Amino acid sequence: MVLSQLVMIAIMTMTPVHMRAHGHDTQAAGFVIALHVGAMFLPSPLSGWLVDRVGRLKVAAASGLTLLAAGLLAALAPPHHVPVLAVALVLLGVGWNLGLVSGTAIVTDAVPLATRAATQGLVDVGIAVAGATGGMTSGLVVAGSGFPALAAGGGVLALAVVPVAALAGRDKG
Repeated sequence: MVLSQLVMIAIMTMTPVHMRAHGHDTQAAGFVIALHVGAMFLPSPLSGWLVDRVGRLKVAAASGLTLLAAGLLAALAPPHHVPVLAVALVLLGVGWNLGLVSGTAIVTDAVPLATRAATQGLVDVGIAVAGATGGMTSGLVVAGSGFPALAAGGGVLALAVVPVAALAGRDKG
């Protein structure tokens, strides 16, 4: 959940800046972000069903792969092509959603009821810190290396969820 938040906030924060730098108006940037926000929350019932049906760790791994696809697509998108940026940001929202829903289920399963609320509170703080970190550092990365480097780097970073989920699944046997 923390990694999904970091990657999502970093890429989402700089997408409108990237779009404006390449001549898109505020309406185009707003439309892309609106699609992204919808993709963050609308899939939740389906994501919850997938977590229950396919498994928490598999959906967590799917989150990392989806965020990778989003980052790579955003990095490779022609800067003047709004539809490709929109698809990348929709994937970013869906990947974040898969990470949040699967992560919440993993925490719920792993923690005893007596300490679950306190643990979830700590996880929420970690998510908030990750979001703040992603937002603060994304501008520095874009200023130093450009939006494609931020987007691709974020996608690659999100991929770290996949081996962690695979190893956790192996431990459960």
